[in-house]
Amino acid sequence: MTFGTVSQHIWKRFVHEGVLDASRLQKRITESWFRCKNEGVNPHSGVGKKVLTGDTFDRRKKQNALLLDIAIPYVEKLFEYIKGSHSVVLLIDPQGYVLTMKGDQEVLRLAQTINFVEGVQWTEEEVGTNAIGTALIIKEPITVVGSEHYSLASHQWTCSAAPICDEEGVVMGVINVSSPVQHHHPLTLAAVVSIAYAIEREWKIREQNDRLELIQQSFDLLQTNIPMVICNRKKQIVSASQDVRTEVPQWEMMKVSELQEFRYMERSCTPLYSHRHGRHIGYCIHLKYSKHKVLTHTKKIKESSVSFIFPGETGTSEAFLRTLREVERVAHTDANVHIYGESGTGKELIARAIHQNSAYKDGPFVAVNCGAIPCDLMESELFGYVEGAFTGARRQGHQGKFEQANNGTIFLDEIGEISPSMQVALLRVLQEREVTPIGGKKAIPLNIRVITATHRDLRQMVQDGTFREDLFYRLYVFPIYVPSLRERKEDIPYLIRYYCKKNHWPVEIPDVIMEKIIDYDWPGNIRELFNVLERLRILSGGNAPDPSLVHHLFVHRVGRTSVASWDLSFAEHHKPLTYREELQKREIIQALEKTGGNASLAAKLLNIPRSTFYRRLQKYQL
Repeated sequence: MTFGTVSQHIWKRFVHEGVLDASRLQKRITESWFRCKNEGVNPHSGVGKKVLTGDTFDRRKKQNALLLDIAIPYVEKLFEYIKGSHSVVLLIDPQGYVLTMKGDQEVLRLAQTINFVEGVQWTEEEVGTNAIGTALIIKEPITVVGSEHYSLASHQWTCSAAPICDEEGVVMGVINVSSPVQHHHPLTLAAVVSIAYAIEREWKIREQNDRLELIQQSFDLLQTNIPMVICNRKKQIVSASQDVRTEVPQWEMMKVSELQEFRYMERSCTPLYSHRHGRHIGYCIHLKYSKHKVLTHTKKIKESSVSFIFPGETGTSEAFLRTLREVERVAHTDANVHIYGESGTGKELIARAIHQNSAYKDGPFVAVNCGAIPCDLMESELFGYVEGAFTGARRQGHQGKFEQANNGTIFLDEIGEISPSMQVALLRVLQEREVTPIGGKKAIPLNIRVITATHRDLRQMVQDGTFREDLFYRLYVFPIYVPSLRERKEDIPYLIRYYCKKNHWPVEIPDVIMEKIIDYDWPGNIRELFNVLERLRILSGGNAPDPSLVHHLFVHRVGRTSVASWDLSFAEHHKPLTYREELQKREIIQALEKTGGNASLAAKLLNIPRSTFYRRLQKYQL
């Protein structure tokens, strides 16, 4: 078997028997095949079914006008480069619809035979595993060759795709190159990734220009006493009237919906358009003040007519909002969910959110830390036992965690810690949906939702032979990744505000402390953040923390990050800048150039407080 391909025998065995040797396929293809099987995708078809034409297709292209405007020149340039290589270049929108398609005529004719045309929706749900649809899901570049495609119609094709993402990681589209499998070139993916990156860079430049224009437009609009805000297209606040700035701490880039927590309601919303290019760039939103508090700590995210409740702080980062969208999508099903991520990221909170938004919400939620239970007690703890089952057993027996969770949800945290023998026993319970207590003869039927979590890589454990493959696929039906705090640093101010409200500590965190908190790498994630805040609250006696307390923030990280590392010494001013600092310095210079040297505007453009901006000017001697 050559690299990047899979034999027809492996494909047929999986399609007909559901058996797959995962070591023969790259993991992204394996995961995609299982998704397709769970979704009921027809492996013997794969011909495009949903094709937009006429006015419907025109509306779709109009909705993606900015993507087309930026990407079309790059699509044409790439096609000129690969012309004659038996290939087609495609631009796809976030929902998987092909917006434009350019290629050699004989290949375009061949693509028509499977309805691979402009306007078609080419997602995993529609046509099975393919580079376009799979890239939309995994948000990574990927090549799919021949029989790696789940559906038969694409077995004669190879395709390489890369997602086009905005600054927050939201997928705005996909660039793809496809060709008959005999014309596959191993460097195609590199070319596709390069084009995607070039489009992203131009997208970022245009977004920054639009943000700057919004700020400039807001100067005139906000010269009144009427409560109002100026927002970008995502309804994130970029400028606010005086009373809003006074009433709402850390309002910059806050979602308009979050103003409800401060009793502000949306009264009217007027779209704002660019004077440069005429496209929509944001909103001017007039607000009204409500006497009643609309929102508590429990956030509600509404999509269509369905309400989703998250019992914590959502923040605004795309990384965590993407996780919440996955939680919302799976909550109303009964599929097994596996939550993975670093320790301290809030995996149990995610599990509780799934439970509270599911059909099992009226039943119990039973959390079990598998890593804290001794191996010899695990079976009795999970499955229970009857009276007299063993020496020392309770007289009335013991109801196990599975039985306690019946008609509700059981959350098995640190599932990677259970022994091989318990893996066998757990597999049997999941297969039969019933549990027999130790020493008992009667099986107890289970109506239960199973959620597991771990900070370890279960896929690697399967490859290492320390975790059963059959149990892995029972549990790993719908994996959800919880991002680390390093990946969602824009949420830190919201998490701090959440902590302060929950602990009745209504204070402002000084800029010097906030900057250190933002710059820190948080290996202990949200748990560590809350520990640091608790230390600050104690040291300040419940009052506003003094800036001098900055030296007490990370004393617990001795050996990794010493207190002295936070002091700006003479040596630090003269040592070479790190790569991250070079990027930061370059962004500041570009922002100052765009604003004509206006530091306040430049700080707004970069979405950082003015005090932080001035400190960085001093740090980089600008």
